[in-house]
Amino acid sequence: MQCPRCQQENRDGARFCSECGSAFSMTCAICGTLTSAANKYCDHCGSPVAIAPDAKLVASQSIAPPAVRPKRSFDGILTSQALEHERKQITVLFADIKGSTELVAGRDPDDARRLLDPILERMMDAVHVYEGTVNQLLGDGIMALFGVPIAYEDHALRACYCALKMQESIKKYAEAIRRAEGFPLQIRIGLNSGGVASYAPAGDLPRRYSVQGDTVHLAARMEQLAMPGTILMASQTFQLTRGFVATRALGAMTVKGFTAPVETYELLGANAMRSRLQVAAARGLTRFVGRLNEISQLRQVRDQARSGQGQVIAIVGEPGVGKSRL
Repeated sequence: MQCPRCQQENRDGARFCSECGSAFSMTCAICGTLTSAANKYCDHCGSPVAIAPDAKLVASQSIAPPAVRPKRSFDGILTSQALEHERKQITVLFADIKGSTELVAGRDPDDARRLLDPILERMMDAVHVYEGTVNQLLGDGIMALFGVPIAYEDHALRACYCALKMQESIKKYAEAIRRAEGFPLQIRIGLNSGGVASYAPAGDLPRRYSVQGDTVHLAARMEQLAMPGTILMASQTFQLTRGFVATRALGAMTVKGFTAPVETYELLGANAMRSRLQVAAARGLTRFVGRLNEISQLRQVRDQARSGQGQVIAIVGEPGVGKSRL
């Protein structure tokens, strides 16, 4: 195995680098706690952490572990049946620190880590609040997935809420950085939704996920196009969250690597509406035609309930016939 700090080749199973003495450790895929490569189970959550042949080792000086996932997300990962290869509809989030090179230039590595770790931790905390997966640490930023390994129908909305919370958290912390370091801390975020090819090593608890496809590349481009302190999303994410969040259309942008211009939107905030029916009603519902008999029955049982006779109503029908509307 190769030491990530000095690049020295060490024997398989080594706990310390023979060249620089760095301790090898692994990050638990479930709770994010750093643990010894010699451990069979994570000493924080009890999940298996045995080293797979392709497992990535990190030196003990690496980034602090992410916040623990919410229990519901934790339990979902434990019971999920992740396939070795599968296609998924997900939302990808990229976030990075604007001007991080200037922030750490000329500093001792430990001092640079002291500055960057709290920022990255706040980014990861926001991801875990909305049950996303931090897929990669990029030095001065992160890549997060919503919909992997657990599929969510509202993956795009979760990613939007996460991005807003991330900006809010960093803006609060930025004042402390400005006073201490004189640095105007800002982050930029890019979002995109769509189909990806997802890969996870075989086993009950896959250690990491690899996703491939244009969806990932476009999310990264959205981040690169975003101004510091803003959140950009491609049209695919906008269509999935339209009405649930406030946005500003920026028009079609030329994006490197894509032949056609991409419709781009800036995410401004969250709306009060929480259901698809509320969003549809805000846009304007068409006139309700028919269902006179059903409406009459509903009014009858409503009146009975008002008079003290409890009632139960079950509405059954094919998808799309208007059950929620009724």
